[in-house]
Amino acid sequence: MSDRISAPKGVPEYLPPDSATFLAVHEALAAPAILAGYGYVELPVFEDTNLFVRGVGESTDVVSKEMYTFTDRGNRSLTLRPEGTAGVMRSVIEHGLDRGQLPVKLWYRGQFFRAERPQHGRYRQLQQFGIEAIGSDDPALDAEVITIADDGYKSLGLTGYRLELTSLGCAEDRPAYRDLLVGFLAGLDLDDATRERAQLNPLRVLDDKRPEVQAQLADAPLMLDHLCEACAEHFAAVRSLLDANEVTYVINKRMVRGLDYYTRTTFEFVHDGLGAQGGIGGGGRYDGLMAQLGGQELSGIGFGLGIDRTFLACRAEGLTPGPTRSLDVYVVPLGEARTRAALLVTELRRAGIRTDLSFGSRGLKGAMKGADRSGAPYTIVIGERDLEAGECQLKAMDSGEQVAVPLDEVAAHVAHLISTSSISGTGSVSGTSSTTDDKKELP
Repeated sequence: MSDRISAPKGVPEYLPPDSATFLAVHEALAAPAILAGYGYVELPVFEDTNLFVRGVGESTDVVSKEMYTFTDRGNRSLTLRPEGTAGVMRSVIEHGLDRGQLPVKLWYRGQFFRAERPQHGRYRQLQQFGIEAIGSDDPALDAEVITIADDGYKSLGLTGYRLELTSLGCAEDRPAYRDLLVGFLAGLDLDDATRERAQLNPLRVLDDKRPEVQAQLADAPLMLDHLCEACAEHFAAVRSLLDANEVTYVINKRMVRGLDYYTRTTFEFVHDGLGAQGGIGGGGRYDGLMAQLGGQELSGIGFGLGIDRTFLACRAEGLTPGPTRSLDVYVVPLGEARTRAALLVTELRRAGIRTDLSFGSRGLKGAMKGADRSGAPYTIVIGERDLEAGECQLKAMDSGEQVAVPLDEVAAHVAHLISTSSISGTGSVSGTSSTTDDKKELP
């Protein structure tokens, strides 16, 4: 017997019943973006490696350490996408979306890949939902993007997160601040690798988690204190709009994002119930990225929200969004009624009722055990005598109440029961249909 094959390390899988919550997280985060007019874009899972080198930044850990890069048979260097923004920008430029109405507003979701050391909430294959709004530097667009994310989290019932907000300045004020920070870092007792990082991207040093480094950074100059007048006004306008939208936030002057393209408004959602991997989503403005990738000089803003971590955040708060069961009805055929039962299953499904059938040749006792295990609140039993009478037996699994229902009325009858009892329980099986209320023993 061959050895069992397991999933690759660092790749989470979602199986029933947890997968229902996972899908509900997807849908809840996407809903506010759809309401705001964002259109869906399906992106390639792998891209030209240069897209991420140029778009994300060669000095970032994502590009220098974490990308899954390979050479194809045409000797082209390709990379499994580590993030979504660069791919969206490439697609917008390539297909000329930036030549139409602005801003271009898009949303996407799917798998992303980073060669990290796996741990709770940090995976090599991660799932993200994201939006990008390209072509306007209006602070109202910043506020819209942040509010969409906040509304998505709130719709799931999450309360244990906080929104951290800052501004990373623009091309006008960043050079002067960079020189100031480099000069400050030059006076610190840093190892050679950190000094090299300080020359390539000094902002990344501020994100160093080592206590001995953080102790030396206590008096480091911070970008938020050195904004030009235009950036300060922009940031003030964003905060004012978030206040008006009742989006709660805290200012984090030391925030550093892991990607080089961020400018001006930058934000992160953090959940304290996830330990070290508390970031459940984040994003910001990237005013020079499109031109850097060969497009127009258009600004943009977006975010990437972690589906995996949002799922874990829901679990940490004891939340289970999504349907509590996968079936509404379980159909049990007896004897020669199997063909009619199969047709009834199709009829119920086409009426929008989640239905399964007892397959195989199990007797009534075994089939009813399957009905119990299915979790369906209602079971329909059809035997030969029922066929002769043109009816079936409908049973509420929680109360045991059972009624005979004409076969040509069963779909409408069950739909009514589900619509009136899905919140409080299955309750009675005798609804407003014209069926008999006489209780019968199962045939």
